[in-house]
Amino acid sequence: MKSKLLLLLALGIFTTSCLSIRTKTKRTIVTKEKYVPVDKELYNTIVNLDKRFFDAYNTCDLETQAELISEDIEFFHDMGGLATSKTQIMESMKNNICGKVTRTLIDGTTEVYPIPGYGAVQMGTHKFFNNQEPNAKSIPSKFVTVWKNDNGNWIMTRIISTHKNE
Repeated sequence: MKSKLLLLLALGIFTTSCLSIRTKTKRTIVTKEKYVPVDKELYNTIVNLDKRFFDAYNTCDLETQAELISEDIEFFHDMGGLATSKTQIMESMKNNICGKVTRTLIDGTTEVYPIPGYGAVQMGTHKFFNNQEPNAKSIPSKFVTVWKNDNGNWIMTRIISTHKNE
């Protein structure tokens, strides 16, 4: 009888420890809540500015692009480094982007948050397509843009662009 009790006790301890280990190793699945703009008017303004800039980008409208880029731009690129010269950025777009690359914003990825007394920050995901290599795969990449509101004149002052590598 004693041996049966000891066996049951040992099985109980073993089972409990197995359940405890299993519980500790279970993964927690984190689900992201759907983004809802805190300021819908600001969200629409920034989305429209993004569209205006990248419509110009995709059609080589350098004048419109230049209007939306600050003179004191800081453009951080995970492959190209830091660029702080608006003139050099515009020259690079003229020589390397115009007629060669187009950008598409991935629907549902844009988030916009107000920066009181300054403007807004925009985050999202986009894809670039190399028109010289139409069969090349386009990989989604993340971006962050800081927009400054200067009495209703919105300009990009900081841009961070990352590109995933396969």
